[in-house]
Amino acid sequence: MIQEAYNALLAKEYDKAFTLYTTLASQKEPTSYYYLGFLFFKGYGVTQDTKKAFEYYLEAATREVPLAQFEIALMLENGEGCEKNESEAAFWYEEAAKRGNIDAFNNLGAMYKEGRGVHQDYKKAFILFNKAAQANNAKAQFNLGALYDMGLGCTEDKEKAIQWCRKAAYQGHTLAKGIIKRMQNDGQIVF
Repeated sequence: MIQEAYNALLAKEYDKAFTLYTTLASQKEPTSYYYLGFLFFKGYGVTQDTKKAFEYYLEAATREVPLAQFEIALMLENGEGCEKNESEAAFWYEEAAKRGNIDAFNNLGAMYKEGRGVHQDYKKAFILFNKAAQANNAKAQFNLGALYDMGLGCTEDKEKAIQWCRKAAYQGHTLAKGIIKRMQNDGQIVF
């Protein structure tokens, strides 16, 4: 039934997906809560309701579904469907990161860099951005390049800053593209 529900979702048969995931949730299948949250968040086959999405994502998150942990962290960070709570968001990003969610490493790194919901710690931000950047996350590559550029949490290294910004730019990261273009125009780097 799990595969059937997922196939219905892929086929954009949202009513069928909702029915199947509801049945799976009644059987306490962990990922079904995530997909119900997704349907409510997007308003696919149901009336859009971010509060219900939050409740379903939270249920999946407590059942250790990494993507749900990431989504709940985003919602808490932005106060979407719930009251904004950055320290709780940091907790869920960390839980998702522990389970291998690469985007969670980047977002948690940003929280440490900016001191939002956690004590500011550039070294932790560096470690988190590095983990996500090594996994080819363009946002993390840009963030890591910025830390190298300013020497935050690491030794300042303009070459490494450029290297990481280039990697992000090659993946279409807009800010990184702008920085690389500006540096080329200023004659600071040559491709």
